[in-house]
Amino acid sequence: MSPVLVGIIGILILLLILFFLGMPVGFAMAVVGFCGFCYVVSFRAALNMIATDLWTTFSKFGLTVIPLFVLMGYLAFNSGIAERLYNTAYKWVGHWPGGLAIATIGADELFAAICGSNTATAATMGAVALPQMEKYRYDARLSSGTVATGGTLGTVMPPSVVIIVIGLQTEQSIVKLFLGGILPAILMGILFVLTILVLCRLRPDFGPVGPRTSFKEKIGSLPGVMEAIAIFVLVIGGLFFGLFTPTEAGAVGVFFTFIVSLASGRLTWKGFTNSLVETLKISCMVFVLVTGAIIFGRFLAVTRIPFLVADFATSLPVPPFVILAFVLLIYLIGGCVMDALGFLVLTVPIFFPLGIALGFDPIWYGIILTMVTTLGAITPPVGVNLYVVKALAPKVDIGTIFKSVSFFVVASIISIIILIIFPQIVLVIPGMVR
Repeated sequence: MSPVLVGIIGILILLLILFFLGMPVGFAMAVVGFCGFCYVVSFRAALNMIATDLWTTFSKFGLTVIPLFVLMGYLAFNSGIAERLYNTAYKWVGHWPGGLAIATIGADELFAAICGSNTATAATMGAVALPQMEKYRYDARLSSGTVATGGTLGTVMPPSVVIIVIGLQTEQSIVKLFLGGILPAILMGILFVLTILVLCRLRPDFGPVGPRTSFKEKIGSLPGVMEAIAIFVLVIGGLFFGLFTPTEAGAVGVFFTFIVSLASGRLTWKGFTNSLVETLKISCMVFVLVTGAIIFGRFLAVTRIPFLVADFATSLPVPPFVILAFVLLIYLIGGCVMDALGFLVLTVPIFFPLGIALGFDPIWYGIILTMVTTLGAITPPVGVNLYVVKALAPKVDIGTIFKSVSFFVVASIISIIILIIFPQIVLVIPGMVR
């Protein structure tokens, strides 16, 4: 049996069987990758590959960037920073049509700047915003869709766990990927706000106007955003000016967030221990995915499937962006049927070399893949943010939550199209760094 046929059987048959049996994505990739490598090369070579590649990867201090940034986000989550962000945004725009939903997106944008997880962002803001929107009789389709979709900003805005994983898998600069995600995240936030304004203009009952606050109250609320802005400027500013490596930035961010949390008096011992436990859970999940991706990637390399796919795609008589559209469609469909991060890790060894072969800038291409991965968190039936909202709003029917994100999916797709047409939106800030 040829190596290519072995690879096809491994991807299309064995992996799918393991997924349907309920095996986690990371373990399934590791099993198929190891068995396939054994068949194509040898059992001894497979053992040597695991010993060498896993040690080479996990002996690097750079991997500590993942638990550090996750811990920074959970410390902020458990110290009430998100609540203060929301209150500030509410004071400024709460009196607009759909103002509470717009305030949620604004607070999501700021909280995402210190939290690299879409589920943590959605859960944090949802716990604060959903009761308020229910109080002012917001339509459940707008409130649940806003919370679920706003959480996806945590995937694009640095420090993002997804961006870190892409950087590790593709050996691209995490600093440049972080910087490349800033303007796309802001663009997404603006389009989400415009979506809310259009919906509330067409259907005023979706987001009734809230009470107006005085200018003095608006100014008095600004200290509520200073903590998040200070943390973001310290971490990302340090990376931009070359003061920190990503790992050092993570350590500095954790320390500063911890000090801010203690100073606010809202970080309890229970909140601190919960932060450590949740960080351990998320980090272990990501490390299992990375392990599976390493083994599976080596298997794909010996089958030469990624190189054959790249050669075939580049020989097609169509523009590169037609092939890109097809790749993004695959990610969109894949995110509907399995965990978005798992699908990303699974497919990067195939589709990233394809993008490079088509002549795409690796930083821009990495951000585009991140953007389309965010859709997996809000597309049914497995969109994790949808179930976060369901847990926070048990009275809302899951079908209503599924439908609620349709407005915002369109905005997300438009943002991706804009970045494809104007790639400099992604590249302008990374281009300032040597």
